[in-house]
Amino acid sequence: MERRRVVITGVGVVSALGLDKEQYFQGLMDGRIGVERIRSFEVSGFPSQVGAEILDFNFKKFVPKAYRKAGKLMSRDIELAIAAADLALRDAALKTKGTCPDQQPNIDPTRCGVNIGAASICCDLVELAAAVEHGLEEGKFSYEKWGREGMEWLTPLWLLKYLPNMLGCHVSIIHDLQGPSNSITCAEVSGLLSIGEAYWTIARGKADLMVAGGGESKINAMNLVRHSLLGRISTRYNDQPQEACRPFDEAADGVVLGEGAGIVVLEDLEHARRREAPVYAEIKGFGVSSNLSANFITPEADGKGITFAIQKALAQAQLSPEHIQLLIPHGEAVAKNDRAEAKAICNAFGGHAQDLAMLATKSRIGNCGAGAGALDLATAAIALQKNKIPPNLNCPNPPPDYGLNMFHKKDQEIEIENAISCCYTYGGQTAAMAVSKFDN
Repeated sequence: MERRRVVITGVGVVSALGLDKEQYFQGLMDGRIGVERIRSFEVSGFPSQVGAEILDFNFKKFVPKAYRKAGKLMSRDIELAIAAADLALRDAALKTKGTCPDQQPNIDPTRCGVNIGAASICCDLVELAAAVEHGLEEGKFSYEKWGREGMEWLTPLWLLKYLPNMLGCHVSIIHDLQGPSNSITCAEVSGLLSIGEAYWTIARGKADLMVAGGGESKINAMNLVRHSLLGRISTRYNDQPQEACRPFDEAADGVVLGEGAGIVVLEDLEHARRREAPVYAEIKGFGVSSNLSANFITPEADGKGITFAIQKALAQAQLSPEHIQLLIPHGEAVAKNDRAEAKAICNAFGGHAQDLAMLATKSRIGNCGAGAGALDLATAAIALQKNKIPPNLNCPNPPPDYGLNMFHKKDQEIEIENAISCCYTYGGQTAAMAVSKFDN
């Protein structure tokens, strides 16, 4: 069976730079940085006190009135994904039970599915505290007492707020999407893996349309503690938050946490043509691999797995390295990891690595976890549609041996035909996707 062509017809973005794709991309173009001192909880006792928070977010704007009660069973991660999905579906001019509850859908819901990547969602510590306290026996946690007394302090449906599959579950219910569905929990690669699986689902004829991406809020005390203990978080720039995340720079000292969601509507090309849908870009290739050193936390020093993922995406797309104008790397600002990724990029692109325009988005919106790869893919799609590449910031001094061009300025004109987004996570999973300007 011939592989069907798959295009991106809708984009939804919720980030620290804005609550829709236009605000977000214009923020990138204008050189804005969404990293500030964290406001949502007291951070003075933490080594890192900065993050890319989403401010003035009102979840109720993105769900039908009849569904708002369900918000009691939603974590922040779920709310972000629902908002981005609503924006993407509306952007694609799709009528669903959620976007147009009083009208007939303009799609067959049985041929439309949902793949949304998620994290191991952090619990609300205040909500959990009373239950844990009643699970203590002589100052130590007792599983027996927890089961007997502690759990009674949690509401019966408490767990539904924190199950990773609930991001996709709520989106499916709100919009009555009855096709293939999956939830991938793979840290920063979750979103891009979910988009890749959705792409394969449509290409193989199992669905006509998929809502795909990822979302996560890493702005919470638990994540600050985790990343601090792993030695992965930026601590040097608490007084200069906008300079804190420095991917591929000599002064990089760690991750800056963020929150956000990126959702795209993927569609079979013929299905999109029949309804005269707008098209951002065409997905041409997708590659996955594993990239793991012995310590589980860092990639292999030569970035071999990242190289493989990029090469697989290029091969499936039938593109050579010289065909790519824009690369959106993972670029998390952990020096050892950035060095491995830089080697991987140079190995994948050869001499063309110096000619690539690079855009490391984490310097602007932080590390959005399960939403990170999806946000980067959405960024590539918008860049292709607008034929604009935002400036790369916070990398004035890349180590010379990285061999990368990190000096793209906003007044630099580049004709963009093809772009690649790639990401990896500390568990070793790696993904890369090649997207191209749509050609009828």
